[in-house]
Amino acid sequence: MKNEELSGKRREFLKTSALLAGGVLLNQFAFAGGHFSTDDTIKIALIGCGDRGTGAAFQALSTKQNIKLVAMADAFQDRMDNSYKVLSDKFKEKVDVPKERRFVGFDAYQKAIALADVVLLVTPPGFRPMHFEEAVKQGKHVFMEKPVAVDAPGIRQVLATAEIAKKKKLNVVVGLQRRYQTNYREALKRIQDGAIGDVVGGQVYWNSGGVWVKKRQPNQTEMEYQMRNWYYFNWLCGDHIVEQHVHNIDIANWVKGAYPVSIQGTGSRAWRTGKDYGEIYDNHSIELTYADGAVIYSQCRHFEGTQNRVDETFQGTKGRTYLSAGHNAVLWDHNGKEIFNHPTKGNANPYQTEHDELFDAISKGEYKFADAEYGAKSCFTAIMGRYATYSGQIIKWDEALKADNSLMPEQLSWTANPKVMPDVNGLYAVATPGRHKAWV
Repeated sequence: MKNEELSGKRREFLKTSALLAGGVLLNQFAFAGGHFSTDDTIKIALIGCGDRGTGAAFQALSTKQNIKLVAMADAFQDRMDNSYKVLSDKFKEKVDVPKERRFVGFDAYQKAIALADVVLLVTPPGFRPMHFEEAVKQGKHVFMEKPVAVDAPGIRQVLATAEIAKKKKLNVVVGLQRRYQTNYREALKRIQDGAIGDVVGGQVYWNSGGVWVKKRQPNQTEMEYQMRNWYYFNWLCGDHIVEQHVHNIDIANWVKGAYPVSIQGTGSRAWRTGKDYGEIYDNHSIELTYADGAVIYSQCRHFEGTQNRVDETFQGTKGRTYLSAGHNAVLWDHNGKEIFNHPTKGNANPYQTEHDELFDAISKGEYKFADAEYGAKSCFTAIMGRYATYSGQIIKWDEALKADNSLMPEQLSWTANPKVMPDVNGLYAVATPGRHKAWV
C-alpha cells in the first residue's frame, strides 16, 4: 500500500474513533483541541511524568511513525519540568509542548487527553481506572502501564471501560511487556500447541532487594508525602505483589489460558518495617488454584542480601519449561531432553516493541490490541493474592470481584487526607492475618 493511502486510512481510523467516542459528528474538542490529526502526525499526550512515564514517552517517540508529543500532565510541577527537559533535549523535533500544554494538578489528565490521538497513562496505578475511563470516553487509543488498578472496584471499572474501548475499536496496550518479548512469545506458542502437555503446576518468582524510598520532607501534607512515596501505600501501588509481581502472575495465567478460581497464602513485614515503608508487606507467598485443579505457586519478596530470582517454571503432563526475561526460554520432555530453546540474546527490547506494534497499527488504521481485559484480570489475580496474605483466608475469584472496598481517598486535593494515616509515631497500620478484613 502506498504511503498516501496508509496516511488516509490512518486519518479515517482516528476520525472514526473520535466520532464513535461521543456518538456525535463533532464534539467540543474536534477543532480547538486537535481531537484527531489532519495530516499523518500521531499526537500523543503523556499522563504521568515520572521516570517510567518519561521512559514510555521516550519509547513512543522512538518508533518509526510520525509521532509528536503535544501535551503533558502530572500532579507535580518538578516532575513535569524534569520530564519535559529530558524529552525535549532528546527529541527536539518531536516534542511540541509549550507551557500552556503542560498541565499540573489532579485534573490535569483531562486537559492533556483532549489534545491527543493517543495517550500514555503512566501515573501511580491507583489513578489508572479513572484515567483510562476518561481516555476511552474521549475516543483515544491507549498505552497504559501495569498494574491497571489496586482494588476490586478499580478492576470492575477497567473491565467495563475495556468493553467500551472494544466497541469503539480503540487500540489498548498494557505494559505487561513479557507478552511482547520474543522468547516468551515463541515458548508460549509451543506450550499452547501442547509441547509439554496439560500444565498441572508451576512456580513464579519476583524476589529482589526492593525498590526506591522517598523520605518525608518538611512541610509536606500527608497527601503529598504519600504520592511522592507512592510505592508504599496500597491506594496508589497495591503492594509490590500487585505493582511488580503481576508480571510473573500474568505469565502463569497466560500459560494456563485461564485465571485462578481461588487463592490462599501468607505474607508479612519481616525486613522493611520502618515508617518509610508505609503499609505494605515485604514478602508474599501464595498458591493459585485453577478450575482444572492445577496449582501454581507464587513468591515475591523485598529482602536485601538474599537470593534474587525473577522467572517462571511450569510442569506439564508431557514435559516442563523455564521462562525468564533475561535468559533463554527452554522446554524439555519428561526424559529431560531439550525440545526447544529460544535465546534471549538478540531479542528486541519488549518495552520498545509494545510501542512499535501499537503505533504501527494506528498508523495503518488497524484495530489489533485489546490488552485491557487480560491486564485487568491478571492484576486482579495479584490483588486477590494481597487479600489472601493480609487476611489469612482463602479468597475466591467470584466473591472477591464483587468487593466494594475502594482504597481511593474521598477527595483528591493537597489538603485532603488519604484513608490511611500515620499514628503519633509516624507509623502506619499494617495488616495482621486473622484480624484483617479480606477486602481491605
